[in-house]
Amino acid sequence: MQTLLIVGCGDIARRVTSRLLGRYRIFALLREAEDSAFWRALGVRPIFGNLDFASSLKRFHGIADDVLYFAPPQNFGVTDKRARRLIAALSRGRKRVRRLVYVSTCGVYGNAGGAWIDETARLSPRTDRARRRVDAERRLRRFGRDNGVCASILRAPGIYASDRLPIDRLKEGIPALFAEDDVYTNHIHAEDLAAIVCAALRRGRPNRCYNAADDSEMKMGDYYDIVADRFGLPRAPRVSREEAPRILSPARLSFMRESRRIDNTRIKTELRIRLRFPYVADGIEAAWRETRDGEEAPGPEEMPAP
Repeated sequence: MQTLLIVGCGDIARRVTSRLLGRYRIFALLREAEDSAFWRALGVRPIFGNLDFASSLKRFHGIADDVLYFAPPQNFGVTDKRARRLIAALSRGRKRVRRLVYVSTCGVYGNAGGAWIDETARLSPRTDRARRRVDAERRLRRFGRDNGVCASILRAPGIYASDRLPIDRLKEGIPALFAEDDVYTNHIHAEDLAAIVCAALRRGRPNRCYNAADDSEMKMGDYYDIVADRFGLPRAPRVSREEAPRILSPARLSFMRESRRIDNTRIKTELRIRLRFPYVADGIEAAWRETRDGEEAPGPEEMPAP
């Protein structure tokens, strides 16, 4: 059986694991020993290491046929030092990695002024957070080219699920922008992203980027309104762009300075994905049912092979 190494063990890793058990012997890179019981219960073998310390990564030299890379960069600088350490560790192994899937962010595109953009759009990161992602993408793609590894990059927008909704924000009454000042934002349900990861692992093309977004065409405030209406909460108050800096934190404001609409044609044509939650309203409805009834939302599907 082939081996799979998961680097970055959070919610998406958990959802992906349930889809891949039986196809792979799965290893998970963990920083903390107390996390091992959870992953062992899922049928995953823990390996302990820390992307911030190169010496701790020797244990997985040559262990993986395929790699899923979900870990974020460190919180400072414009280069992703964690990606560099991972690449160095994978390069030292005697076994050559066949495939690597990296979940990046749509933030690498920067501000498109609300225009539709696809994977051929020029990268124009406006924050150090996005610049670190661009650095990771470029280094991983170079690693793929130089070593015969099929490296696929998934650019994900805002990820949501029943436990990843702006409920607290709405309860706190944090404002959104008036419609005329608002920015277009993009989304993907966590289950759909897990399906896209698995499809990229099977069908991703070498050194290829994919926009892992749903079909929604939505402004940020409208997203908050959908969540508020379905969960019976007050809608977020609206403010002008001129008022916003006096009320909102710099971190929140940074997301209100970029507007783009993400074209997802490539995941449908090349990865053959059929989104279970093509629009945010679909995912919010499923999240509401799940929290109300305790029922688990069904997973997404891949399109059948032609």
